[in-house]
Amino acid sequence: MNKQQFTIEEQQAGDRLDKTLSTLNDEWSRTQIQIWIKDGNVKVNGASVKTNYKAATGDEVVIEIPEPEALDVVPEEMDLDIYYEDSDVLVVNKPKGMVVHPAPGHTTGTLVNGLMAHCKDLSGINGVMRPGIVHRIDKDTSGLLMVAKNDLAHENLVQQLVDKTVKRKYKAIVHGNIPHDYGTIDAPIGRDKKDRQSMTVTEENSKNAVTHFQVLERFNDFTYVECQLETGRTHQIRVHMKYIGYPLAGDPKYGPRKTLDLDGQALHAGILGFTHPRTKEFIEFEAPVPAYFDELLDKLRNNR
Repeated sequence: MNKQQFTIEEQQAGDRLDKTLSTLNDEWSRTQIQIWIKDGNVKVNGASVKTNYKAATGDEVVIEIPEPEALDVVPEEMDLDIYYEDSDVLVVNKPKGMVVHPAPGHTTGTLVNGLMAHCKDLSGINGVMRPGIVHRIDKDTSGLLMVAKNDLAHENLVQQLVDKTVKRKYKAIVHGNIPHDYGTIDAPIGRDKKDRQSMTVTEENSKNAVTHFQVLERFNDFTYVECQLETGRTHQIRVHMKYIGYPLAGDPKYGPRKTLDLDGQALHAGILGFTHPRTKEFIEFEAPVPAYFDELLDKLRNNR
């Protein structure tokens, strides 16, 4: 069981404890914290409290996070689009609509199910639910992912992400006509207080986030861009492009209601480069945008 301890500071006092704790870690939802409180896994000054307890300055809070229940993740034969594979790493092109890893209530049809059928040697650092998964992309985002086949490779690739040496470029179609050809968005991202399932640009309980973009093509009411990640926050490109007024086309969470007829955002992780954990050689891969993306670009060009 993982134990974490916090001291409530003056600016955090006065709010419900579940709300306060939900701002301390991106991975904790308010609902999950309420369950921990009800189950007695949260102690304030050594005693159990109710979910509506109001945090006070100086409160010592201890959270005992239970180990996640091991779910039976079944290998599934899939026609995976493998770009590279050796004994240490694997690079796969994930299709739009596929979830990367299983979660409670969604244990089949994920990339991990397919990877488990394809190869038996995946790193175990991220646990039984995310074997081999070093980083992820959203369900409706297509493109390249690196997968670790042993723990040493996993640790090395994670460190490269921390050091910002992994090359990650995305193609996107956004609303509006961006007037300048290049730009950098340097704006911290954290949980949206009004919607815990969404991220937003905020100075409060956030992490630094940097996205570089380049305009590839302009249409009447849309722009085709390439975005390069310097950091890798949840929904980073989607949040940043919305922040500067050019949300992604088709984005159900961060885009406008009136958008292109798409099943999810027009976003593709097209270029991935990293230093091989064993050979120390920098290797780079490029996956073309999927067919739906090409068709959309053709349609926008014809309507110009």
